[in-house]
Amino acid sequence: MTRLPEPLTLSGPNGHGAVLSYGAHALSWAPEGHEPVLWVSSRAYNETGRAIRGGVPLCFPWFGPGRTGDMEPAHGFARITEWTLAEQGEDEQGDPFAEFALTSEDVAPELREVFPHDFSARFRMTAGHTLRLELTVTNTGSETFEVEEALHTYLHVGDSERVTVSGLEGASYYDKVAKEQRVQQGELRLTGETDAVFAHRGEVRVADPALGRELVIGKEGSDSTVVWNPWADKAVGMSDFADDEWKTMLCVEAGNVMGSPVRLAAGETHTIAQVVEVRELPAEQ
Repeated sequence: MTRLPEPLTLSGPNGHGAVLSYGAHALSWAPEGHEPVLWVSSRAYNETGRAIRGGVPLCFPWFGPGRTGDMEPAHGFARITEWTLAEQGEDEQGDPFAEFALTSEDVAPELREVFPHDFSARFRMTAGHTLRLELTVTNTGSETFEVEEALHTYLHVGDSERVTVSGLEGASYYDKVAKEQRVQQGELRLTGETDAVFAHRGEVRVADPALGRELVIGKEGSDSTVVWNPWADKAVGMSDFADDEWKTMLCVEAGNVMGSPVRLAAGETHTIAQVVEVRELPAEQ
């Protein structure tokens, strides 16, 4: 295994970020005048063949162990494969972007055996006043296939025990910790290990009183919202995660996973997008 390449820096008048060609992996982003929004573990691996703990890993073409429960590597091959820088520039607001490309021909032969379908994928990161992430997948073959996908966004928070997540009220979700289906009642407050897949298409807001801000996460082309925090006991057992780092992170992920895969006929294209914005935390009433 070799060390990862240097990240590409995106810097403009409204925000700053960095992204790696390895995995088309967004590593950092902060709007001008604000603290960093994406979280990366101090123990994250820095070598090829391993996933990076933090930033925004791309889960594709399956999520976790896949719907069969036995697919490897976890979360698919996109996040551990080198992508090609296809385009770099500025949008109409002057915000810098970088776009990366991956095709089925770029995937290692042993992994193509697991997912033997022809595809092309593009990932674009735009770092401005908001962070915009887009993953576009096209079926370039002749047969229909299904994929799972997620923008596995690690958010930096001041204290995960104090954050509240709103926008999920009334949504049905699968609790992967308790292994049962539930319905969200009121705002979500973390009190222990959390790994939940919500049937949810809307906006989510993360109120973070420790940092005095609210993170607003919008999305497009997504039927699933995943919320994850390993909490204390599980963090201790993770080699790429410092024991106390669960206190300063929270994953809120746009996805199409488990019961909501994307089905693409020959020639069809699908785009999933996530937009993150930082707002001042509303004063308590």
